[in-house]
Amino acid sequence: MRYLLILLLSLLAACASVERLALPAPETLPGQTLTSYAPLPGQRVDHGDWTAFLSRYVAPDAQGVNRLAYGQVTQADRARLDGYLTDLQALDPMQLTRDQQLAYWINLYNAVTVDVVLDNYPVASIRDIKDGPLSFGPWNRPLVEVAGQTLTLNEIEHRIIRPTYDEPRIHYALNCAAVGCPNLMSRAWQAETLEQDFAAAERAYVNDPRGVRFNDHGRPVLSKIYIWFREDFGPNEQAVLSYIRTAADPDLRARLQQTQRVRAYDYDWRLNDAGSS
Repeated sequence: MRYLLILLLSLLAACASVERLALPAPETLPGQTLTSYAPLPGQRVDHGDWTAFLSRYVAPDAQGVNRLAYGQVTQADRARLDGYLTDLQALDPMQLTRDQQLAYWINLYNAVTVDVVLDNYPVASIRDIKDGPLSFGPWNRPLVEVAGQTLTLNEIEHRIIRPTYDEPRIHYALNCAAVGCPNLMSRAWQAETLEQDFAAAERAYVNDPRGVRFNDHGRPVLSKIYIWFREDFGPNEQAVLSYIRTAADPDLRARLQQTQRVRAYDYDWRLNDAGSS
């Protein structure tokens, strides 16, 4: 029975449409008070320690995948990362402007994800960090407390960021420590550069095989983010393809214009570790 259950779970994990159904809906939690923001700049958020950490440990490999040298992180830098997370949790995000707040949540999500991996390193994939036999990763684990509310990674992404900001390009910014994910930047996200960074991250991922590729038969294979979060990009598959074409380079755009349907969806869950390839 146990082996049948493991087999069933493996089959479910391989099915992108089933994975999509398992994701939380982009809806604010009842009583959620973290979704409003200040009209004028208030608190200043210092992301300097996070930028220093990323610039020291994140670098692209030969294929352009930004990898993090988890095994090289010093105790001193780990302590600075923990201090940065403590400082973020001490802030009241509702005193920030929309762009300040969005940068805040992106950086919090990414820094917490790195911290969780470091707590469990070495691991082959973040999905190996489980809370039980039916767990597929650490996303439902309470990890931070902001303005008196304890939050999981899933709640930050699906209950705060997605329903509040109506920004599909958030999926190019949030990093789940996987090779198949859009790159983890080598610096912190900042309110002042949100638009240009979103545009650059989108172009980079769409025009990378991790985002869009064609199989040996010339049929398109898209990243699973385009089916997991389909409603953020468009109401149906054709709308998603149209959305992707807006960020595609000319050659890729021409191929996608001949595409009527997606052949398959794919995602590489291996850890974005500089010590592996």
